[in-house]
Amino acid sequence: MQWLIFWLVYPLLWLISRLPFWLFYKVSDLVYILVYYLVGYRKKTVRFNLKTAFPEKSDAELLKIEKEFYSHMCDMFLEMIKSISISAEELKKRFELPDLDIIHKLAEERRSSLIVMGHYASYEWLTALQFYFDHSGYGIYKRIKNPYFDKLIRDIRGKWNSELINNKEATFIIKKQQRAGKMATYAFIADQSPKTRKNQYCTDFLGQNVPFFTGIERLAIAENMPVLYLAVDKVKRGHYKAIFKVITEEPTSLPEYAITDAFISNLEAQIRNAPQYYLWTHKRFKHAE
Repeated sequence: MQWLIFWLVYPLLWLISRLPFWLFYKVSDLVYILVYYLVGYRKKTVRFNLKTAFPEKSDAELLKIEKEFYSHMCDMFLEMIKSISISAEELKKRFELPDLDIIHKLAEERRSSLIVMGHYASYEWLTALQFYFDHSGYGIYKRIKNPYFDKLIRDIRGKWNSELINNKEATFIIKKQQRAGKMATYAFIADQSPKTRKNQYCTDFLGQNVPFFTGIERLAIAENMPVLYLAVDKVKRGHYKAIFKVITEEPTSLPEYAITDAFISNLEAQIRNAPQYYLWTHKRFKHAE
């Protein structure tokens, strides 16, 4: 059954990926109408999240953010499909990294690093990072239940010498490669909500006390790996710019939770500046106090 679903859907995805960008985003506009006005996909969750995060904003302001968010979300979903056939040259034009000094510095020092970011702006076109690295790049992801779509995602990410690692295996693999002396960069989307508050670090995020995973911080300290925040901003439709911000090059010198706090601070600053580009369909405050 999973095989049948894949082969019924994949030809449509491939055809959409081949559309010229002017027509491609017209399709996204149609998807937006379907998702927002007809289906109302997770509207209650989005409205609860926005009202909770921005109690000072008026209903009109929140509605504007809501609509802009759904439009962006549909763009990003379609951009994931576009990745099936997009060329390296086109992707480099649309996902820019203007300042690579810290990456070059760490490469000269032969130090692997951990990159952290949130569900913000564009995380589907992170494969563009590999164009700027001479070493291996890995993305940490949650495996998709349908094995055929899971393979498709891994194949898309692997087109330009990047590879996906299952989040359940990430710590083991990274430590193994560190022991082997392999230099690499590992990218994490680090704002997932833990299933429970128990044994998790709780702190303020958008005015709410919520739990966060601290596994990346523990890994950085255990392996003495630099941690960088990747701030991705949407310049205009279909175009993104990413800046690396150093959280620390010496994680063992920092107090407990300093790395996690720095990640949260950077992410919150981006969200408050342009909230429409954050992924509000997830239940961000389900464990808030």
